Amino acid sequence: MTYGLYLYGIFPAPGPALDLEGLDHQPVQTQVIDRFAFLYSAAQQERYLASRRNLLGHEKVLEQAMHAGYRTLLPLQFGLTIETWDTVTEQLITPHRESLEHLFETLSGYREVSIKLFWDSNAELQALMAEDANLREKRDFLESVRSSRSDGKSLSMDEIVLIGQAIEKAMSDRKQTIIQAFQDSLNPLAIARVENEVLTEMMIYNTAYLIPWEAEAEFSQQVEALDHQFDSRLKIRYNDFTAPYNFAHLDQLT
Repeated sequence: MTYGLYLYGIFPAPGPALDLEGLDHQPVQTQVIDRFAFLYSAAQQERYLASRRNLLGHEKVLEQAMHAGYRTLLPLQFGLTIETWDTVTEQLITPHRESLEHLFETLSGYREVSIKLFWDSNAELQALMAEDANLREKRDFLESVRSSRSDGKSLSMDEIVLIGQAIEKAMSDRKQTIIQAFQDSLNPLAIARVENEVLTEMMIYNTAYLIPWEAEAEFSQQVEALDHQFDSRLKIRYNDFTAPYNFAHLDQLT
């Protein structure tokens, strides 16, 4: 039993003609409508859960097509299924033809790469205290007050708040210095970027860049140089090959 068609992405016609396996081990096929080529397979589920296996399976289809040389594409949101191609014509192509063509023009010759930065906030705090004697003295005195080892000295609530704010600002400045270094090195290589939300307490930067295909080697070298610059302070996750989800935005059109 099938549940319609599962869609992966859109390419300029005629689109890929590749031997690919999609979700549920179904063969991936191409459907051309006007000047748009859709990659699809038969849907074997009524609703696809966003499991790791399914998400990776969806992305793998698009990445294999890109590796095969079909670099200009609009990735569709995960889990999109249709019953007939009339739905695509009526709800996507007819009302959004110009937007789709404009996105193809924007993405042609470019690729998405992304950077995620992680730091150890405890280690950074200790480094900050080692570098700033004045702030360390205030922090130590605050801790002694809290542990009742202040020899009769006390702090008002305003003083406690001010010390906390000073430490917080110094940590924020420290974080921004790292981020600025990455932006100064990487931003000039991109024609666009999207700063996404940080997903964990340890993540401090999460940004996608749209760069020329031929600029990836230079971009990668800059990332490596930044890694050496900050030595062991950071963990860097660099994704140098992915479908341009952050710059297509078809989830807003479908």
